[in-house]
Amino acid sequence: MAKKLKKEEEPKPVFRNEDADITVENRLKALYKLQKIESEIDKIRIIRGELPLQVEDLEDTIAGLTTRISKLDEQEKELEAEVSGYKNDIIDHQENIKKYETQQGKVKNNREFESLAKEIEFQQLEIQLCEKRIREANRNIEALKESVAKYNHELEEKQKDLEVKKSELDDILKDTSEKEAILTQKAEEEEKHVEDRYLTAFKRIRKNAKNGLAVVTVDRGSCGGCFNRIAHQRQMEIQMHKKIIVCEYCGRILVDDTISEEINNQATDIQQ
Repeated sequence: MAKKLKKEEEPKPVFRNEDADITVENRLKALYKLQKIESEIDKIRIIRGELPLQVEDLEDTIAGLTTRISKLDEQEKELEAEVSGYKNDIIDHQENIKKYETQQGKVKNNREFESLAKEIEFQQLEIQLCEKRIREANRNIEALKESVAKYNHELEEKQKDLEVKKSELDDILKDTSEKEAILTQKAEEEEKHVEDRYLTAFKRIRKNAKNGLAVVTVDRGSCGGCFNRIAHQRQMEIQMHKKIIVCEYCGRILVDDTISEEINNQATDIQQ
């Protein structure tokens, strides 16, 4: 019998930062350092506060007011064109009346005279109708002008507010944008030293945490994030650096003083 050929084994894929020689302590240091950098970025964004959103809201409001005023101006022009049209119609009706009156002086019988009289009466009614429509259009024009004046005043106030907010934001950005860019680059570089699964967990915890803290220290026997008491045995395990331990209450990654002190000594470099 022919021997079965052994299927050539394919090399196992090597993933980034999955080396077996990366110790838990080094993982914790990388995560804590990344947290320090992200916290510095968070502070900068807190300084900016809601100014970017306020500027964006004001710009949207101004754009909406500008569009509204433009539409009202168009309606006003349309009404003015209607008024002009009605005035021209009145002139035409008046000319018709003059023509019929002239014809009345030349008629030879009462039937023709009465027929022309009815035409004159009809033209007069048309003139009254045009005058009524002119009055209605003028009232609408006045209402539109009042609305435009009100919106223009509001637009002027919003533009003043926008200038102030933009000035405040520009001043803050001048002071912080360069620092934020440096810190963001450092964070991206530091992420390369964190394994994918831990980085994913880190970002998920940060997203769910109100203060953005995914990695916290043990402070006087309590979690530095939620301040719940940590059992003594668990504190010992955290100090041993044998495995990554999370708070059983808030899910944050816990580190001890030896790791935090080492990374905090590098804080000057992080803040530069």
